Amino acid sequence: MSHHHEGDAEYMADECEMEDVEDDVDDEFIDNGERDGVESDADEFDYSSDKVVDTTAAQVRRGQDIQGIPWDNLSITRERYRRTRLEQYKNYENIPGSGDKSGKYCKNTKKGYSFYDFKKNTRSVKSTILHFQLRNLVWATSKHDVYLMSQFSIMHWSSMTCKSSEVLDVSGHVAPSEKHPESLLEGFTHTQVSTLAVREKLLVAGGFQGELICKRLNRPGVSFCTRTTFDDNAITNAIEIYTSPSGAVHFTAANNDSGVRDFDMEKFQLSNHFRFPWPVNHTSLSPNGKLLLIVGDNPEGMLVDSQNGKTVVTLSGHFDYSFASSWHPDGMTFATGNQDKTCRIWDMRNLSKSVGVLKSNLGAIRSIRYSSDGKYMAVAEPADFVHVYDVKGGYEKEQEIDFFGEISGISFSPDTESLFIGVWDRTYGSLLEYIRRRNYTYLDALI
Repeated sequence: MSHHHEGDAEYMADECEMEDVEDDVDDEFIDNGERDGVESDADEFDYSSDKVVDTTAAQVRRGQDIQGIPWDNLSITRERYRRTRLEQYKNYENIPGSGDKSGKYCKNTKKGYSFYDFKKNTRSVKSTILHFQLRNLVWATSKHDVYLMSQFSIMHWSSMTCKSSEVLDVSGHVAPSEKHPESLLEGFTHTQVSTLAVREKLLVAGGFQGELICKRLNRPGVSFCTRTTFDDNAITNAIEIYTSPSGAVHFTAANNDSGVRDFDMEKFQLSNHFRFPWPVNHTSLSPNGKLLLIVGDNPEGMLVDSQNGKTVVTLSGHFDYSFASSWHPDGMTFATGNQDKTCRIWDMRNLSKSVGVLKSNLGAIRSIRYSSDGKYMAVAEPADFVHVYDVKGGYEKEQEIDFFGEISGISFSPDTESLFIGVWDRTYGSLLEYIRRRNYTYLDALI
């Protein structure tokens, strides 16, 4: 992945450099230049109540914009601004022309479906990001509970109570309150969180200097701190938490030093360390725990043995670097997301080539999530679009969720009932919540 500027926390998340867009939109809506901080104070408030204005499903049904953008008061329509974004957005490529090369391989999908319905846009929750290529900073642990980064705070949001609470402040000094042999007891100061994962009551945050901070959600304080490496290029790119066959909770950390490390959180120690020829940007463990999907600063991906790190098969097809991956719950198929603006679907029964290629609208595929029942796959671009595909229907049917702003992460709830999308923007940063559409046909039979 691209290097972070050492020593500063500058916001690097703009792959799009909009040029001379309408002044009204620049001033009143979206700021598209690189910013020195991760958030500004230009939030829109309802001054009569001193509360940030959220948007509900009922308001959207009455014609309001899902983000509360007052298009009627701007000198540009939503449709025209969308066209401008599509025309002017500059996708980041490590290999020039990769997006153009991939286009001819993409399948056409049928858009206009609604698998998840809009429920609420919560602007009191500010989801932020620090690196333009890393977008895994939103995690749902239930249909009501979401964890996300907001500047230097890891926050919990409850959509049931509509309240947020700080889980961990990493702006100052963070040190473990428990003693474990391999823990860095002095902890860290001013951690710049690059990636996050929350599962099995465990929260793990990775940092720009290779930091790993582990917190049990049912215990006070921090349980474990370690630094993966002291290399100059040490950023933690991705974290995956999983349960081993023995029942122990582990997590895998992918780093820019070309290493993948596995930690046992029952023993609080490093249990495996693999090295690869290039920086690893994302990993996904197969449902049976035997194979580890590796993608990074190489057009080719790899499936490796999760016990010894040896390559089982090389995956060829992408034209640029990959930053996203995910296994289908059945363990037979998986997906990879690339800066060539495609998500490729792979089948274990024939890995000589991908079995499907799905195209983005604006830019790289930065995040991929399958629902736990395997029926849907959500794919996030760096900004503006999240695509939800009908997996059972062969990825032919698509719901396109269209909004404005950088995407910090996407997450299905474990029960598949909710889909959350973190939106970073100076003015309209928020958390979008969608609920699964259900067709209760048995009720129709009673009428």
